[in-house]
Amino acid sequence: MTKKIETDVLIIGSGPAGYTAAIYAARANLKPHLVSGLEPGGQLTITTDVENYPGFEDVIQGPWLMEQMKEQALKVGTEFHHDIVNKVELDKNPFNAETDSGMEFIAKSIIIATGAQARWLNLESENKFKGFGISACATCDGFFFKDQNIIVVGGGNSAVEEALYLTNFASKVTLVHRRDKLRAEKILQERLFKHPKIDVIWNHVVDEFIGANEPISLKEVKLRNVNDNAEKIIYATGAFIAIGHDPATSLFKNKIKMDNENYIITKPDSTETNIKGVYAAGDVKDKIFRQAVTAAGMGCMAALEAEKYIAENY
Repeated sequence: MTKKIETDVLIIGSGPAGYTAAIYAARANLKPHLVSGLEPGGQLTITTDVENYPGFEDVIQGPWLMEQMKEQALKVGTEFHHDIVNKVELDKNPFNAETDSGMEFIAKSIIIATGAQARWLNLESENKFKGFGISACATCDGFFFKDQNIIVVGGGNSAVEEALYLTNFASKVTLVHRRDKLRAEKILQERLFKHPKIDVIWNHVVDEFIGANEPISLKEVKLRNVNDNAEKIIYATGAFIAIGHDPATSLFKNKIKMDNENYIITKPDSTETNIKGVYAAGDVKDKIFRQAVTAAGMGCMAALEAEKYIAENY
């Protein structure tokens, strides 16, 4: 039997954007309901050391930060549901959303905070060293690789930008690309090729990450030539995978305006989508910054905009 829940605000997603939206919406007495999705806490739950979130003098742990945000949202009155939204109807207000467990939400406003996932190489050894030498965010983790040899995997703008950024910390950066030319913009390529700290290995892919078990730490990377399958091992204590991100927006396809990479489009200086009363916050709409603090800021914006919308329309 379907359980129907009426709410002022339904928040779909539970990373920094979703949790912050929940805190602000609850404090505005909107009694928000949050459906956490497949990965409660988002990408920060697989991030170990966090040193760039304001307010903490010492390094903190990503999962701990997400747990604290969740507890704060609970304390101010957010209703949490460990469930997955599998259907939404946005063509009329109130909006309708259904979950795997059979709940149906009738919501005056919806905040979409489903985030994005980094694309990985999907190697068994990659999973072993995630958070212990392997990262998908140079801005988040580059600081931890001072004076080390690191590699960046990829050939687009993101890969080149990450490689250039990492030269601020690493003693040497090696860009590994499976083709013989980059897809990145020419001006970025020029900066990359001129940089004395950066080498490029063409026509190679990563076959395996190699390192120690106690403690877990990356030491070497096995590469394979795509033309002749010749293998070689290079020394690297850090690896950054920069082959793109995928926003978690399949649920909203053909229901809301997106760009050609399926990121949700919002109005300038706003989190409002092309549908009044529907807002998007965090990595689901942000392909540039992708930081916990910017996601949290957008979650705040979305809740304030939803509060204003409800006050004016109900």
